[in-house]
Amino acid sequence: MTPEQKAEIEAARAQSHQTRRATAPGMETHLYTAYPVLDHGFIRVIDYMGDDSAITQAARVSYGRGTKAVSNDEGLIRYLMRHWHSTPFEMCEIKLHVKLPVFVARQWIRHRTANVNEYSARYSILDREFYIPAADDLAAQSTVNNQGRGAALSGEEAARVLDWLRDDATRAYDHYEAMISQDGQQGLARELARMNLPANIYTQWYWKVDLHNLFHFLRLRADAHAQMEIRVYAEAICAVVKDWVPFAYAAFEDYRLGGVSLSARGVECLRRMLAGEEVTQESSGMSKGEWREFMGVING
Repeated sequence: MTPEQKAEIEAARAQSHQTRRATAPGMETHLYTAYPVLDHGFIRVIDYMGDDSAITQAARVSYGRGTKAVSNDEGLIRYLMRHWHSTPFEMCEIKLHVKLPVFVARQWIRHRTANVNEYSARYSILDREFYIPAADDLAAQSTVNNQGRGAALSGEEAARVLDWLRDDATRAYDHYEAMISQDGQQGLARELARMNLPANIYTQWYWKVDLHNLFHFLRLRADAHAQMEIRVYAEAICAVVKDWVPFAYAAFEDYRLGGVSLSARGVECLRRMLAGEEVTQESSGMSKGEWREFMGVING
């Protein structure tokens, strides 16, 4: 972060406001703190609304007598999560400031149930900051998953790839600066010059989302199979959410992050196995891909 950004955050953290609205003590400690992610990125909480009690309050309004058998807030939240009730979780919202590489942002923005305002390279000049992976994070294409990584690159190949990433990013930015410069020339418009920038350059945005849709984002992006570069952002957000709504996060961790979903065919196969039958991929009625995923669930 720049000295100016750090000073702005320190000034914001130094302020305190009296309020009658509910606050979450755990979240208050996170407000305006920037948590580093990757080599130049970060997340920080700008604002939030609601807490665990906002979820249960909304649920009791919505479902009335049907929730009276659940005697406490934690139990009710677990019931709501277990039975896929979504609207009570929408009563909580969070607004984050995120700095991230453009290629991660393009993956992130596929989650369309949020409000986003991104730094504009039409009006402003992007900083000379690029994401360069650590050598340990360079990997070959997976041979079993078209979306994943395989074995790590090593030796001369890894060094060559890192050199190309640094050199190409630097060269593209040099040309970007040269194109927009008005020193002895008209200078190309910023909105056109930005097309030459690489996908590993950093951008920033404000991202506001309700808790229900945030949990959906985290379920996919904090998963071990998610791309590492977006997973580390999701994990940083998880640490914040855990302090903000501890009951809701514990239920989410139990039923979503740590839980599994089986198809009707998978349930049938599991019952056959528990009954002592030897079930194979051929007798399961599943495709090879389905069987591999099913066995991954069974064997852990």
